[in-house]
Amino acid sequence: MNKRLLFIFLFISVLFTSCIPVKDLVYLQKKDNSSNEEAVTMIESKPYRLQTHDVLSISIKASDPKLVSIFNPTANGSETSQSESGLYFDGFTVDDHGNIRIPVLGEMNVLGFTLEEVRIKIEKQLLADYFKDNASIFVVVKLAGFRYTINGEVGSTGTKTLFQEKVNIMEAIANAGDITTTGDRKSVTIIRQTPNGTEMKDLDLTNINVMNSPYYFLQPNDYIYVKPLKQKTWGTGSTGLQSLTTLITLFSLLTSVFLLVKN
Repeated sequence: MNKRLLFIFLFISVLFTSCIPVKDLVYLQKKDNSSNEEAVTMIESKPYRLQTHDVLSISIKASDPKLVSIFNPTANGSETSQSESGLYFDGFTVDDHGNIRIPVLGEMNVLGFTLEEVRIKIEKQLLADYFKDNASIFVVVKLAGFRYTINGEVGSTGTKTLFQEKVNIMEAIANAGDITTTGDRKSVTIIRQTPNGTEMKDLDLTNINVMNSPYYFLQPNDYIYVKPLKQKTWGTGSTGLQSLTTLITLFSLLTSVFLLVKN
């Protein structure tokens, strides 16, 4: 009788410890008795400073389009294709020395500059060397897509590109098909390359205070890794039904082995 009770106790213990609780699956929960007003005060992200191998989309316009057609990478000053491949071939890649090459203007160093600083730099050179103020020069400088790489327990791994100015970690994960049930939402690693070296930071996405982190908003070329939960390592299943099925299978196997050995 004692053995039967012990078996039932172990069975129930394994069943519940192998299941993933709801609190580990829900994003942005209010924790530590913090108020909602305090939790959603996000830290303002710093402007991104360009690094080597970034690709820029630069468009130069004027009141008379013919005046600036020679400065634009596409024929007749038409808009660059918004596809990823189009932006790659028509964009301006920052080389290993931190320079880009613009038609007529030649090489320009942009390493460590913000997009706004590059725009002002191009406008000043155009007005100083080629145009007057009444030419109404209008320069647009953007990253040719916001690129990041995501791996681990998500629906779709790989390098992703979003055509928007800012991307937060929640948007990046949603774009990758969300974290799977067996992914660890409490320890999502951000790996970031900076001029001072590589930085790594673990984020708890189940805590609403993650929005206060300077890593909540991504930077171009960030790498995201979602670790698996222990339940996946154990292989007992992520739900009660899966765990029960696994245990029944294991019990049947042990029973079969016992009967074979006994006979």
